[in-house]
Amino acid sequence: MVKIVTDSSVHLPFDERKKYDITVVPLHAIFGAKDYRDEVDLTNKQFYEMLPTAKEHPKTSQPSAGEFAEVYRPLLEAGKEIVSLHLPSKLSGTYASACAAKEQLASQFKNALPLTIVDTPWLSMALGLLCLAAAQAAQAGKSRDEIVATVNALIPKLNLIFVLDTLEYLKRGGRIGAASAMLGTLLNFKPMLEVRNGLIEPLEKPRSRAKALNRLLEILDERAQGKTVHASILHAQCPADADMLAKQIRARHNCAEFFTTEIGPSIGCHTGPNAIGLAFYTE
Repeated sequence: MVKIVTDSSVHLPFDERKKYDITVVPLHAIFGAKDYRDEVDLTNKQFYEMLPTAKEHPKTSQPSAGEFAEVYRPLLEAGKEIVSLHLPSKLSGTYASACAAKEQLASQFKNALPLTIVDTPWLSMALGLLCLAAAQAAQAGKSRDEIVATVNALIPKLNLIFVLDTLEYLKRGGRIGAASAMLGTLLNFKPMLEVRNGLIEPLEKPRSRAKALNRLLEILDERAQGKTVHASILHAQCPADADMLAKQIRARHNCAEFFTTEIGPSIGCHTGPNAIGLAFYTE
């Protein structure tokens, strides 16, 4: 069976990782001189407790090529084929590290490796839903090429929208991009952003958090058009809002898959606390 590998920007619930045998390579969150591996040395709770009082804004860093090689090597030695899915190269060096690891291992193994690395345009649970579809195809006995075809067919169908309390964390993290057009116009507004083509783009400017959360539901209604959905709510330390949205989505839509999960350090560095996200696609 083909093995699915991804990175910790995925926010995939641990039960799903275990169920489908998905391996997650940790990104890094760096507070000053301290380097923490996401989900290994630093829990989400610890991260959000440290974030408001950090002397310097934390930075994120991709896994090294060596860290990827440590994951890939034993799988290849065991005769496994691998499909490795990662957050956009436009936002992170993770894909480049994975490719560097493949080159290193190819020279050591002295042959072409049964390893396909995909630079997806998605992160968080949009990437998570992509990994689940790939892992389900793997469990169904699909070949590596068939799994990659499944991934490539799903990529344009995905949606990922975030509502932030502030753009400040995105600005500090240097990932603000086109969303910088919203700066200076957000008094009494809540920034609503969308990931498009691997970049963070401005979407709308609802006048309150309540209106922003309701707008998330409306956008799902508009784009789903009554079709069966695969969806996830993700949140940064605001479980009550996440639960409210989850109940509304389940009541309004036929959900083939639905998850509520937390935004971890690798993305939380840029969204800040109280962010809410919605990832989905329709059948």
